[in-house]
Amino acid sequence: MAQCVTKVELSISCDSLIDKDVGSKSDPLCVLLQNVGGDQWTELNRTEKIKNCQNPQFSKKLLIDYYFEKVQKVKFGIYDIDNKSYDLSDDDYLGGAECTLGQIVSSKILVQPLMLKKGKPAGKSIITICAEEIKDTRVVSIDVEARNLDKKDFLGKSDPFLEFYKQSDSGKWQLVYRSEVIKNNLNPCWKKFSVPLQTFCSGDFNRQIKVHCYDYDSDGSHDLIGSFESTLSQLQKAGDSSPVEFECIHP
Repeated sequence: MAQCVTKVELSISCDSLIDKDVGSKSDPLCVLLQNVGGDQWTELNRTEKIKNCQNPQFSKKLLIDYYFEKVQKVKFGIYDIDNKSYDLSDDDYLGGAECTLGQIVSSKILVQPLMLKKGKPAGKSIITICAEEIKDTRVVSIDVEARNLDKKDFLGKSDPFLEFYKQSDSGKWQLVYRSEVIKNNLNPCWKKFSVPLQTFCSGDFNRQIKVHCYDYDSDGSHDLIGSFESTLSQLQKAGDSSPVEFECIHP
């Protein structure tokens, strides 16, 4: 018997995470688990770790198969990562949320409070889960470089990195890609990157894309260097010999 299944992409963000680190903010990561019966859970995927951040927006998307006629219980766990070990048992638990995948898919945006393991609220922490069905398997590849960026560091040049956002149907901006940091450089050339078209612009070439350029600070207080807005249609006009240029200015 054929099963009705589709692949779903989950975007995760959190607000007001509790702080477990003394003298600095937590380094959170989100892990996605699925119930496989009883009290048994298996890990499906996890996001990247974000350093020194109590309001993380994770750039890595979590993919999961959604079976229309099944009740799929899922759990999201937020951990403070203080070592390089893949094992989470020695990391501080910042809170978690349980629901069904159907709840997320039907609401498209699900907001829940984070709970500690003994059923207590994790302070005022909340998790926001955005779901998007993968309908387009194409991939977009982009090269970005900048010239004459503003200097934000008093004793040195800036350490720039980029964040790309797409505008959701609700009008909110959703993080779709975060670049690497290039140290001490006002004319950076970032690595070429590839992102699924569905992730980047929901398959809509005219959907608004916003790009922020930040000066990285290890304590998480990144300074905005500048930003601009575009669409994939505009970005597509770039060729090997004719790049598209934008003014990256602080609004």
